[in-house]
Formats: sequence, structure tokens, C-alpha cells
Amino acid sequence: MIAAPAGSAFEQAKQLFLDGLKAFNAQRYEEAEFHFRSSLALLPGRVSTLINLAATLIKRVKPQEALEAADQVLAVEPDNAEAWFHKANALSQLGQHQEALAGFEKVLAAGTLPAAEPWFCHGQTLQALDQPQQALVSYQRALAANPKMAQAWSNRGGILREMQRNEEAAEAFRQALAHGADADLHRFYLASVSAQPLPPTAPANYVETLFDDYADDFDAHLVDVLGYRAHNTLVGHLAAIRGGPYRSTLDLGCGTGLCAPLLKPMTQRLVGVDLSSLMLEKARALNLYDELVHADIVAHLLQTQERHDLVASADVFIYVGDLDPVFAALERAMEPGGIFCFSAESASSERPDFELLPSLRYAHSERYLRTLAERRGFDVLHLVRSPIREDQRTSIPGMYVYLKRR
Repeated sequence: MIAAPAGSAFEQAKQLFLDGLKAFNAQRYEEAEFHFRSSLALLPGRVSTLINLAATLIKRVKPQEALEAADQVLAVEPDNAEAWFHKANALSQLGQHQEALAGFEKVLAAGTLPAAEPWFCHGQTLQALDQPQQALVSYQRALAANPKMAQAWSNRGGILREMQRNEEAAEAFRQALAHGADADLHRFYLASVSAQPLPPTAPANYVETLFDDYADDFDAHLVDVLGYRAHNTLVGHLAAIRGGPYRSTLDLGCGTGLCAPLLKPMTQRLVGVDLSSLMLEKARALNLYDELVHADIVAHLLQTQERHDLVASADVFIYVGDLDPVFAALERAMEPGGIFCFSAESASSERPDFELLPSLRYAHSERYLRTLAERRGFDVLHLVRSPIREDQRTSIPGMYVYLKRR
């Protein structure tokens, strides 16, 4: 037999495949995709390369292309469990959760892959289908196969927290922490369901991810489903106190811009700042803001050279427990005599300054807000108690606070 030359297409394809695996394992997914595609150009239809390309495309959030790669494998090997696994993940990314669930169940029935990851994905899909009880069972199966799976512990804790099974949720979050889950995030989760020290704010990556994911459906869900009214109430009472005109207004934590149509008639200049870039895209589409800034609210207040005579913040401080840094930064970002108005959820008692609720929202006491205003050079003009939104058909009590900078 004559050996194939060293530079043959097979050897080149093999080397490209190995380079792709190396890049994938190093989490260089763009590079891995390039190598796998280059390998397939030399050896089309090779099953192992297609499977790894599908896995890479899932990592790159290219579900339609991943689906095509997996289907090429299934056309020749209909029972290939790896291909079914990647196909199910692609269907999940495409929002086809019922079809994805069937795919994961096919993988689990085959029993040829390690069980932890398929059971975990099965649980995620059940959560997406609003079946939390069944998802708990899937996560438990994943953890039986791999007790060190931090994300399964975390997801399990999240479901238990929403079910108000706080002790079980706390244990799940402790296990997630013990197995390497994000420390700041899971201490925040843990503090919401146990007597742990309260973090001063929600982690920035939690808030940013939450609202980036929420951006497309935010207005409809918040206003129509949760009965959100903080923007209307906040600006409505402001108009009664001092309706303008203002020279420069800062919409602090502007989100998608729900306050903008209400604030714009009152002010010559309207600036919005928010941590979520996708929320800011929605706000920009309104064409009501003179400027939009992607930043943490305290960082922006400390860096901006502008001075505002009105700062409004609707439903933002539910993600900030310790408000002193915000008030301190406002001292330099506001003109003397300027108005600062905001909403806050009401704490269950006046004893704590603030508390972190199992809903993962902060609530503040009136005593704390008044003390903080006095200490930071603000006079209280008005404080109104009124609901902010509904949660499971229960009104969430809130405060609308109007301060004047001395």
C-alpha cells in the first residue's frame, strides 16, 4: 500500500480538526468555528467534525447554523446522541422549547452520554416552559450524576426561592458557592433568603444581564402584566410640586424610557443613564433624550461635568440597598435648589435601614430615607405612600420621595 502524502487533504483536515478542538477547549470559539469549517471544506460530511462544529455554534449563539450541522449528522446517524443533544440546545436557543424537551429526552433515553448535562438542560427547558416543579426533579437528577455542578445548584435555589422554600433555597445557594459559582452573585441570592449580611447593592452583572434579557418585553410585561405605575405616580406628584420648566433633567436609571414622555415637556434638556445597553437602545428609539449614557448610576454621577436642576429615578433603588453613595454623588451633580425625586419599595418595618427581599429587590424604611436626606443636604418636600406594581396579584407598597437640594 502506498502511504498518503503528508500534505494530503486528509492530513490537512485532521490537523484543522485538532486545531479546532484545541481552540474550543480554550474557549476561543470563533477560532474553533473557522478550523472546523476549514476541515469540513476538505472532508465534507465528517461526523466528528460536524458534531464539534454544532457544539461551537451553540457557544457562539448561532442556533440555526448549529441545527443544520446537527441535522447533517442525524441524516446519516439518526440515533447519534451527541447530535441530538446539540440539536436540542439549538432548538432551545431558537425558543422552540417543546421540541427541545423532546430532544433532551431522546438523549437521556439513549443513555450513552454522561447524564448531568442533559438533565441540567432538561431542567432549564422545563423552566422555560413554566414547569418549575418538574424542573426541580431534573436538576436533582443532574446533581445525582454530578454533585459539583454549581449551575444546577444555583437554578435549583432560584426555583426554591420563588416557591418561598427559603431554607432549602439557602442550602442550594451555599452548595453553588462551595462548587465555584460566582461569589458576589450567590452571596446576593443567599442574603435574600437567609440572615446573611446584606450586600449594599445588587451585583452590576446581575442587573445588566437581567435587563438586557428583559429589554424586548420590558414595557409590556411591567405595565400590562405587573400593573407598574411608578413612572406615572412619580412624575404626576412632581408636576403638582414644581412642574417646571427645568433647565436640565437627569433620568437616573432610565431603562427603556418610560419616564421620558412625562419629563420631556418639563425640561429644556433630558439626559438618561442606565446600566443596560439593550434598554438604552429602546430608549434611543423614542427620540426624546438629548443624551443617553451607558454607565453605572453612581459612576456617572461622579464623572459627569453636567449639573442638573432635576434628577428623577423611578423604580431603580430596588437594586440599591445602601443609598448613601448615590446621595453623596448627587451633591456634586445637582444645582443648589434642584429637585431629586425617586420611588422606593417600603420596608416591612422602620427598624432596618433597608432589607433584601426574597424577590431580590431592596426595600427601604422611611426613617432611613429622611435621615439620609438630612445628612446629605436635602430637604424633604413631599413623601407619598402608594403602590409601585403588583406581584402575584398583590400590590407592592412604595414611597415616592421629593427632595430639594439646599
